[in-house]
Amino acid sequence: MEGEDVKTFLKEVLLPLLIALCLAAFFKPVYMADGVCDYFLMWLCVGFPFGIRRMCLWLVPFGYGISGTVGIFALNIIIGGLIGGLALIVGLLLGIIHTIRDII
Repeated sequence: MEGEDVKTFLKEVLLPLLIALCLAAFFKPVYMADGVCDYFLMWLCVGFPFGIRRMCLWLVPFGYGISGTVGIFALNIIIGGLIGGLALIVGLLLGIIHTIRDII
């Protein structure tokens, strides 16, 4: 049972945390403007990969010009980033709770 606890911890807690830290380091020039952190942009950049796969509905641009199409894709990215930020936090909390439950 000990090996399964470590595997669960690595899969549910450590791996998403490392991915989020790598994304934060990679996107640091994007959300650090003039030495000040834009937390909303950081939330979007780090949460986007976690949320884009959890989006149940994509807004598909149909019958729009180029500006409407780009705007709808930007809205999809913003929604995916917001969902992903929440999914990352909830996933980490559930992973920690699951790990503590396995240890006890």
